[in-house]
Amino acid sequence: MNEVTFRQPDAETQPQKRLTEESMSGNLKNMEYAVRGQVVIAADRINEQLQNEKSKSKFPFDHIVYTNIGNPHSVGQKPLTWPRQVMALVDLPDEVGVDHKHASKMFNSDVLDRARQIKRGLGGMGSGAYSHSQGVKSIRDDVVSFIQQRDGGIPSDPDLIFLTNGASSGIHMILTALIANGNCGVMLPIPQYPIYSATIDLLGGKKVGYYLDEKNGWDLNMEELERSLLEAREQGILVNSFVLINPGNPTGQVLSHEVYQENVYDNDSEFYSCKRAAGETGLLDSDEIEMVSFHSTSKGLFGECGRRGGYMEFVGIHPAVKNQIYKLASSGLCANLAGQIMTSLMCSGPKPGEPSYESHEAEKRAIYDSLKKRSDIVSKGLDSIPGFSCQPAKGSMYCFPSVEIPEGALKAADEKGMAPDTMYAVSLLEATGICVVPASGFGQEKGRYGFRTTFLPSEEEMERCVGLFKKHHEEFCSKYFA
Repeated sequence: MNEVTFRQPDAETQPQKRLTEESMSGNLKNMEYAVRGQVVIAADRINEQLQNEKSKSKFPFDHIVYTNIGNPHSVGQKPLTWPRQVMALVDLPDEVGVDHKHASKMFNSDVLDRARQIKRGLGGMGSGAYSHSQGVKSIRDDVVSFIQQRDGGIPSDPDLIFLTNGASSGIHMILTALIANGNCGVMLPIPQYPIYSATIDLLGGKKVGYYLDEKNGWDLNMEELERSLLEAREQGILVNSFVLINPGNPTGQVLSHEVYQENVYDNDSEFYSCKRAAGETGLLDSDEIEMVSFHSTSKGLFGECGRRGGYMEFVGIHPAVKNQIYKLASSGLCANLAGQIMTSLMCSGPKPGEPSYESHEAEKRAIYDSLKKRSDIVSKGLDSIPGFSCQPAKGSMYCFPSVEIPEGALKAADEKGMAPDTMYAVSLLEATGICVVPASGFGQEKGRYGFRTTFLPSEEEMERCVGLFKKHHEEFCSKYFA
């Protein structure tokens, strides 16, 4: 095992730590990641107390409802059968897996065929070995076929695909390349998913926010984009990139962050990739766009967050830059193999006519239909609460309501040194057991308060939660209006 050690002082001197909060990276200390921040820490502490017979009676609830993070399997979504079967067979030695004498009695033929195909792609090394640093070639081929089919035949190239540990590691690699110095700026939507702001802070770059239009369903506004860019340039910031998240996280609008491309619930909306739009407007042929898109097994209908599977595709990126990104990927050796395999299965499922096709599609449809129903339950339920305003969740798996907070609560939050919606979220947690993320962790317009919640728990649980949101808000306002 490799370890990092720090030189200790001489024995005669007072023992002293070399790495302290004062001596460590200032960028790391300044970095914030609200999705697993203060409210979640409090929720975990309460959850531990609920497991204790002596302390659980002090709370008016018997469990924590974790709606703070898009982690479908943790709140009851069942894994899809076919991918898990293939994954198990790929992991097993042949003699107790694909070549076992009873394998055909336990698994459909397409499951066995796909497991053998993936094993061949691994070159006989199995799923426990390192792969090429961009990922297994045959799996990158699966990604290419998926992208080309999605985008109407626009070409893709396996040499421009990197398999990653979820979308997050790919985002970190690209931001590392973009932020050459402290004057480099990245345009981000406000509100935005905190992986971008946190990573930019860690790397010492500049965040250049552009506000989404909440009153118009969190739509993009060209005038606002131009205002943000001009203001940054006037401050001497070198804006070199632009982040688009679609369907939106945390807002749920449908614009093309590809992670949520299967999570589109509005009948009048559809996912349309940026690459396809660039192709149809001639930007690909003229080589006038530089773009990296990300996808993940964590969301969509798979929900396989723990597998940490994903990919990024380069479009119009300079070959020398691609080589530098490859060097960065190589420093981490490769993305984990379980995630790579799950990415293959996400991109290429059973085909029509194969034995597992109907059941696989039925499982996916059941998940989609329930998510669509839950999006309606939560967005309409929150919007109906006096003092709340919540745009319809047309995609992804989140709602981002604004909440009117009484003046007395604003003063109390200021006295506690807390953001008002953080104090509100802690109050909600302690009163109901519901764990949400304060909206301030995603960015929002001055004077706006609220939170982000997923709608991943069961339909029954989310209906119960809507009632608790309403009851808590009434009690909170009553307390601070007094």
